[in-house]
Amino acid sequence: MPDSPPARTLPNAVIGLVGTATVLVLLYFGRDVLIPITLAFILSFLIAPFVRALRRVGLGPTASVLTGVAVVAAAVLMVGAVIVTQVTRLGASLPQYQDTIATKLEVLNDMTRGAVGSIGGPAGQLIEHLTQGTVDEFGTAPRPRLHNNRSDAPVLVEIHEPELKPLQILSKVIASVWPPLETAGIVFIVLIFVLLEHESLRDRFIRLAGGEDLRATTIAVNDAGERLSRFFISQFAVNACTGLVIWIGLSIIGLSQALLWATMTAVLRYVPYVGFWIAALCATLLAAAIDPGWSLALMTLGTFLIVDIVVAQTVEPKLYGHTAGLSPLSVVVAAIFWSWIWGPVGLVLSTPLTLCLVVAGRYIRALKVLEIMFGELPALTLPQNFYQRALSGDAHEIIAAARRYMRKKTLVQYCDSVLVPALHLASFDLRGQTITPEEQAKVRSAIITVIEALSGSRNWWHRRRVAKAMQANSALASMGIGRQLRERRISATGEWQGSFDIPPGSLILSVGLTSSYDELATEILVRIMRDRKLDARSMSSEDIDEPLPPEATAELVSIVCLVTVDPVNDTPQMRELMAELRVRLPHAKQLVVLLPSPFQNRSLHDCDFPQADHVSDSFEDALTTCLRAMPRKG
Repeated sequence: MPDSPPARTLPNAVIGLVGTATVLVLLYFGRDVLIPITLAFILSFLIAPFVRALRRVGLGPTASVLTGVAVVAAAVLMVGAVIVTQVTRLGASLPQYQDTIATKLEVLNDMTRGAVGSIGGPAGQLIEHLTQGTVDEFGTAPRPRLHNNRSDAPVLVEIHEPELKPLQILSKVIASVWPPLETAGIVFIVLIFVLLEHESLRDRFIRLAGGEDLRATTIAVNDAGERLSRFFISQFAVNACTGLVIWIGLSIIGLSQALLWATMTAVLRYVPYVGFWIAALCATLLAAAIDPGWSLALMTLGTFLIVDIVVAQTVEPKLYGHTAGLSPLSVVVAAIFWSWIWGPVGLVLSTPLTLCLVVAGRYIRALKVLEIMFGELPALTLPQNFYQRALSGDAHEIIAAARRYMRKKTLVQYCDSVLVPALHLASFDLRGQTITPEEQAKVRSAIITVIEALSGSRNWWHRRRVAKAMQANSALASMGIGRQLRERRISATGEWQGSFDIPPGSLILSVGLTSSYDELATEILVRIMRDRKLDARSMSSEDIDEPLPPEATAELVSIVCLVTVDPVNDTPQMRELMAELRVRLPHAKQLVVLLPSPFQNRSLHDCDFPQADHVSDSFEDALTTCLRAMPRKG
């Protein structure tokens, strides 16, 4: 039955495409109904904390909801009144700026060699009107003149519509204001019922999302609601304060209609990335039209620039930097998508809508794809990202990511959390024979480069020279990664990884078992300890019987670390090695370092080492134990 999986996959793909297309059609053709409902739900997240505060004060549920909605309605009416009043004043004052605008357009046209004058379309017609409609020296506008006085010359005819009756004027006014009033009425009515039935709606959503696990679903829904409310309130506060600062700044520099531009700034900041600068551009153009020079325009633009830098780089990251949980690319894509579906309203609502979808994807398994695609959390874990970059041979990106990680964490924490799990991922593919020899070479080279860069103190030129020498020696290049790293370290420290002319009890010996991953883990542990100024040296279990120089006495060794990455299978061999080392190094403490795979649920119940002085399950614990056990210098 080899054809059955494709036969099942094709209908699923078709169903998915049909479902997606249906949702898009419903969103587009149902926007007249969906936009008011969506606005109501988003406003409910914004004012729900205020309603709850009114209930705690003592108001009843209905009174609290009506009071909250009345406050929102008053705020919207106030903003609308400010915009209408300021726009009316701006329109009345524009004619007196016409000469300044015409002069500056002529200067710009000369500077651009006629490019401004060649602009077509509505913008070109406006420019032509502004440059040709200036008043003459007597203060009167130029009038069109006839070309001749012949009786057969064409007569200019002007057609005027009859004056409207009061009832007709009233009907036109009502027709123009009715659509926004209708939408606003629907929004506030839905908002009232959403707030009144808040608990009921939450129960229905819990039942829909997962009524079987009531506790987990309740926690998820409450967390999602609090997260959305916190973000919307924070965004509203930031936008309102930004508008207030713009108002104060523009008033100080003397720009007229400063309240209009402040209100536009506060409203347009809901449009991601471009909304703030649309308001800045409009205000700067007005400043250029008012002032015969350019100082007012430059001060206006500078005010917006300074405010944006402070708000975007300082206030927002500290206030709700990671509350949104959206990646920058997803914000841009969402703005394009929602503006295509719902127009300007969709552009304003794009970030809140996408945030709601991401939060839903965080808690609803069927919508998990939305969090992966649009959330700010990385799609791959740090170990997966390390291994993926290693397969691509991109060691520089791994090093850059590691250094970003180590700004707040240490080298040993990076090795425990990222490097060791990534090595286990590589070992899975190697045992399953799913990795090609070319990919193995890339992974080996990337791991060597990363470990050398993060733990080595030698300069870049020395590492490059040693790497070329290793590549030239085919016998060394065929070694395991751990052995190669040890040989590189020996090339800098000497044959025995350092001198034996040291005080007794000052050396830590790290021993790995026979596998190449044990040797690599052993070498990593040695480099971690040497980074903390401990005299740590490594060897494999096969090197124990090799002769050492006479000065390498047993009294020099204070601690023996035995490392394994597969403790379940290596326990018998580890016990035998511990018994042998106890005879050879009777004064040394024995530390067992177990580094099992975090991706396998295998019990370590049988991995018991009663003869060991300490058993560690991480590099960090092993390092801490050695630091405590070693005598302090000075």
